[in-house]
Amino acid sequence: MRFIAFLNDQDQPALGVRVGADALIDLGADGGPASLDELLRQGEAGMQAVRAAVERGIVRRPLAGLRYLPPVLNPGKALAIGLNYVDHAAESSFDPPKHPVVFQRYRSSWVAHGQPLVRPHVSTQFDYEAELVAVIGKAGRYIPREQALAHVAGYSLFNDGSIRDYQLRTNQWLLGKNFDDSGAFGPELVTADELPPGAKGLQLQCRLNGQTVQEANTRDMIFDVATLVSVCSQAMALEPGDLLITGTPSGVGMARKPQLWMQPGDVCEVEIERVGLLRNPIVDEG
Repeated sequence: MRFIAFLNDQDQPALGVRVGADALIDLGADGGPASLDELLRQGEAGMQAVRAAVERGIVRRPLAGLRYLPPVLNPGKALAIGLNYVDHAAESSFDPPKHPVVFQRYRSSWVAHGQPLVRPHVSTQFDYEAELVAVIGKAGRYIPREQALAHVAGYSLFNDGSIRDYQLRTNQWLLGKNFDDSGAFGPELVTADELPPGAKGLQLQCRLNGQTVQEANTRDMIFDVATLVSVCSQAMALEPGDLLITGTPSGVGMARKPQLWMQPGDVCEVEIERVGLLRNPIVDEG
């Protein structure tokens, strides 16, 4: 299934399941959950109820004109992984890490599909990073790697927009990775059963104004999804709705000569085979 979070006609959060290329079934209009956050907390019983609602297909609405929300509205944790592709580590002048490099992104730092990414007035070094997101569906702590994928509900897309001069002022990257509205998440959550295990072997691209600036395959990650779930769960319990933002390949603007920064008026697209397309315009901070 492909879940889409959106604003309904009453400007309230709603949840739908996409059917075909141009419509969705509104689960809330059929008495279902209003958010993926709520659905994931319901576990398998909730998923069974959704399957039944899709079979009924009572309330459909077109995707045209839909006001998207991020797939998960309020994740308890959003753990981002740095330097998770060998070529990106090299272009960033780092050795490939021996352990996952983990930092936090906060909910205020991203927008939904179609909404503008905001370049702050304090910097022009606004960079793109195309990434796969794994969304936790089943809680766990100290999860063995061989059981880790059973804890993943599905996958989505992320643009880990970064303010590079702020990111690199210190050895801690958090500030440059968390400017308000600098990243994007969406447009859909694709359930894990629709993709290869661990979403491995999928082509990934980032395009800026139609020009391909990043291209890789998810099999090229140093630490795959199962490893990331297992390692992160050693430090903290993973809960339904938590995000693992799995890292970006080479081609980022900072490493190019000349450097390439996102500018107001640009459009940035992140696309992963079988997962979808995340598109956002760039604007200056008001």
